[in-house]
Amino acid sequence: MRVAVQLLPGREPVPPDSTAVVIDVIRATTSLTVAFANGAARVIPAATLDAARDLAAHIPGALLCGERQGRIVPGFDLGNSPPEYTRERVGGLTLVFASTNGAPALVHAAPARERLLASFVNVSAVVGRLERAARVTLVCSGQVGRFAIEDTACAGWIARALRDRGARLEGDAAALAAQLAPASAEDVHALVQGGIGGRDLRRLGGEFARDVEFCAALDSVPQAFALPRG
Repeated sequence: MRVAVQLLPGREPVPPDSTAVVIDVIRATTSLTVAFANGAARVIPAATLDAARDLAAHIPGALLCGERQGRIVPGFDLGNSPPEYTRERVGGLTLVFASTNGAPALVHAAPARERLLASFVNVSAVVGRLERAARVTLVCSGQVGRFAIEDTACAGWIARALRDRGARLEGDAAALAAQLAPASAEDVHALVQGGIGGRDLRRLGGEFARDVEFCAALDSVPQAFALPRG
């Protein structure tokens, strides 16, 4: 197995023969993992709000989901808070999802043979699902075009675990990510809470602080999910 890391999406293509793992710890891939765990039928990422509205208009019963500057978009059904994505709200439905960072990263990864959602809440399940992959590209969503420590550290956790199973890490970004990987659940919690993304979100108020706490939990959702193709 070959494992590469993209510290930000869009600077280089995702190889079409790879399994792409898209990571937006705070909060998109955490929220979407929860959505699938609670029975969402499909997620369609949209890079822009206008694209999301257009897609949803052509899918009966679809929910418009996403945020800008951390807060739900006016007129949307759901924002980007993991606890919003309950079974009662999303079970059996298609979600058109347009977050600031995670959705464009998911669109960027569309050429891959498969797109997996990863965050700390399901990182061990993702590692297990990747064990038979021949080529893996870990795509960090970043924060508005900037490096996000929690995304890179999560990529590093996955890269390190795969390396321990015999994978070959390719490139400086993969080596850096592996070095930044936290060593324990306590380290994950401290990193997510202490990073710029976590601090910025907590400044928006109590419910957002709860989101950061949710995103800082290791392996609370023991399942890995892929976006359906097409």
